[in-house]
Amino acid sequence: MEELVLQEGSIRLEQCLKLAGLVMTGGEAKTLIQTGMVKVNGQQEQRRGRQLKDQDVVTLPDGISLRVCVKGEESAFRKNQDL
Repeated sequence: MEELVLQEGSIRLEQCLKLAGLVMTGGEAKTLIQTGMVKVNGQQEQRRGRQLKDQDVVTLPDGISLRVCVKGEESAFRKNQDL
């Protein structure tokens, strides 16, 4: 599972997809989300502005999963097979 590490707080679903490189544009993120192809914590999510918090898991149809982690460190994106 991939991990998106935030310095603090939360991040919008649309921003999360772009920051992690799972989509190239905001338009692509919007389409994926509004057509119900994105899940948050196992539930279909159609709100682009959904606030993701520590330990939320975003899943795309191709099986890619991303965990949001708030670590109080510099924002980063990393892949970790052990998560």
